[in-house]
Amino acid sequence: MSILTPDGDLVPAGKRLPVIPLRDVVFFPYVAMPLLVGRRGSVAALEAALEGPGDHYLFVVTQRAADAEEPAASDLHRVGVVVRVLEHARLPNGTTKLLLEGVARARVARYGTTGGVLRASLADEPAPAPAPAAVAEIGALARRVLAQFEEYVSLHRRIPGEVAAIVQSAPTPARQAYAMAAHLALPQEPRQQLLEAGSLAQLFRALDAAIAGEIELLRLEQKIEQDVRGSVFQNQREFYLQEQLKAIHRELGQDDDDLADLESEVEDKGLPEAVEARVKRELRRLRRMSPIAPEATVSRNFVDWVLALPWTARTDDVLDVAHARRVLDEDHYGLEPVKDRILDYIGVLSLVGRLDGPILCLVGPPGVGKTSLGRSVARALGRRFVRMSLGGVRDEAEIRGHRRTYIGSMPGRVIQAMRRAEVVNPVILLDEVDKLGQDYRGDPAAALLEVLDPEQNRAFNDHYLELDYDLSQVLFITTANYLPQVPEPLRDRMEVIKLPGYLDQEKLAIARQFLVPKQLRANGLAPETVTWEPEALPAILREHTREAGVRELERKIARVARKLARRRAERGGEASKPEVVRAADLKELLGPAPFDADVVTLEDKVGVAMGLAYSAMGGDVLEIEVSAVPGRGRLQLTGTLGDVMKESASAALSYTRARSAALGVDREFTRTRDLHVHIPDGATPKDGPSAGIAIAAAIASALTGIPVRGDIAMTGEVTLRGRVLPIGGLREKAVAAHRNRIVRVIIPDQNMREVEELPAEVREAVRFFPVKTMDEVLRLALAGDRYAGDAPSAAALAQ
Repeated sequence: MSILTPDGDLVPAGKRLPVIPLRDVVFFPYVAMPLLVGRRGSVAALEAALEGPGDHYLFVVTQRAADAEEPAASDLHRVGVVVRVLEHARLPNGTTKLLLEGVARARVARYGTTGGVLRASLADEPAPAPAPAAVAEIGALARRVLAQFEEYVSLHRRIPGEVAAIVQSAPTPARQAYAMAAHLALPQEPRQQLLEAGSLAQLFRALDAAIAGEIELLRLEQKIEQDVRGSVFQNQREFYLQEQLKAIHRELGQDDDDLADLESEVEDKGLPEAVEARVKRELRRLRRMSPIAPEATVSRNFVDWVLALPWTARTDDVLDVAHARRVLDEDHYGLEPVKDRILDYIGVLSLVGRLDGPILCLVGPPGVGKTSLGRSVARALGRRFVRMSLGGVRDEAEIRGHRRTYIGSMPGRVIQAMRRAEVVNPVILLDEVDKLGQDYRGDPAAALLEVLDPEQNRAFNDHYLELDYDLSQVLFITTANYLPQVPEPLRDRMEVIKLPGYLDQEKLAIARQFLVPKQLRANGLAPETVTWEPEALPAILREHTREAGVRELERKIARVARKLARRRAERGGEASKPEVVRAADLKELLGPAPFDADVVTLEDKVGVAMGLAYSAMGGDVLEIEVSAVPGRGRLQLTGTLGDVMKESASAALSYTRARSAALGVDREFTRTRDLHVHIPDGATPKDGPSAGIAIAAAIASALTGIPVRGDIAMTGEVTLRGRVLPIGGLREKAVAAHRNRIVRVIIPDQNMREVEELPAEVREAVRFFPVKTMDEVLRLALAGDRYAGDAPSAAALAQ
């Protein structure tokens, strides 16, 4: 026997078709259906079927157990359907979406595997012509089953009424039968039995029984639904009677309605006039509403939120500048610019009595104390403190709230913070404002513009409340790690105060005054019972941490404290003798040191220049390596460099070619030599133009063989004509140079004005050399006197 396709092609019996097993799905002939293919065997079968030109055929069969991930031949039924692949598309998640058309029912003679693909050999099933009596019987059965199917469709809510008409219009009884079988909501086994029916008459008889059973179930469901509706009507009747009973109680003076309590609370709250009128109008609506109505819950929640917010309650500010200075010094070491700004604010407030809340933005690396500083400011002012984390917020409604038309809607985070504060003049810390996201739901940074604008936040309008709320008395403090990630309009509304990374001396002072006592007490040890040798904390700082802040340092101190607590617990918990922490014991307490004390070598090297980098983690020192090798002038850049840094390297190379005569380099070096520029720590992305002069110096050194001074670092953008342009992050870069014991730093001349703002320790330990051109950089950076450029002498470097 051969299987005839809709296009008249023959699939001969015995041909081995690729097999796709189906889970919980039974495919019927003459039906088109989408299918998702993701299992390895199914994908291999699809690829085998798609080989070659023309139509592509598969054999789909239902597997006996749905939980079999890779079914064998014994797990598959013997009767399935030959299908043609109409469409196929690869989805991003790795699965393939197919549109298949059932061609004919077929029985499998045997299954076999060829090349890792399961295939089925189709059996030869001759189809004898039916007798005239059988034809008449099939016609009668078809009419009966079609009539039942129409009733089934009319009772079933999920099947459109047009399906019955489509089935009626099918050209043959076989197509009508299989179309009805495909639309019946039956379990897998009954559907497989319909597919395995030996003849058309048997199929119609099975359909007759299946549809009759489904009709009985649907009629029973209708009856249950009518009973439920009657029960709901009864509940409504009882509610109406209860409302009448409440009215009788009110006439008798026995009113127990809690709405009266809400009304008295509104009177006592002292709400603004417009707010009070709005709440009373909502309460009147609530009285006329059924308590079980969805709108009643929405209105009640609205009234509760309005009454829970502070409208007039405030705390008295502590306007003592000396007290504020003492509190800030107790909690934080250093941070003088921030402390001065807070003290200025308190001083003005003590004179004028009221000052619209300024917006301070604390920008600095992680771990320098930005978040904890907000809590100290609130304590110094005697105000309530609320922290609001903005990291990862991507929905504008998180700030402004959701409208009350949505189920489960709530006010935004700003109004929620005011509810937690319970006063109108708290200190609200907006943490990680540079981590705000943005997607199709809106831009939360744009929603913050109204919150942080002193001219607008007097009448902040939350989508949930739809009432003007005064935020002008709130002291907003925002924090960020990286200022360029804060949108410019939002940055314009804030006063930016930069917190650089701590110097080693500052870290040691913080550790001795704050971190060590805190961690010892947290681990059950009295600070006076533990003695730290003078070299212990510096050793932890140099060999076990590499950070701009003190967060990792605190973790290391906490680990030491836990080890000491364990020793004491093993001795029975008695402090028989004071614990001593020595530098020699750190390997036992903290393990091997992950960092060398002097990670940056100060030796003169050919082709290696010291650059300075700035990121959200603070400043760092980068060794820029250049190697000149025989080649054809190719420039290779490695080290996970960004586009801007790659362009800086190209500009540095062009400058070097232009100055080849002054450098004593062959003008044709680009035809005979390749340059490889590499910046170590390749897993860390790097970008920015400030490494331009360091790359140019390293290229010049590699081509001339003149080493770059190892005790000098540099930062600046280079142009094609050799001009040195200003850069950002000088404070962080200077601190990084000081931390790595670099005593000379080349900076752009236009950045020299920022040197006065650097910490005194940095200015005393590091000499800064301002430059305007790349020739001056080479005069200062290249060791020896072999550079023939026209820049001024670098005699000052020898002082």
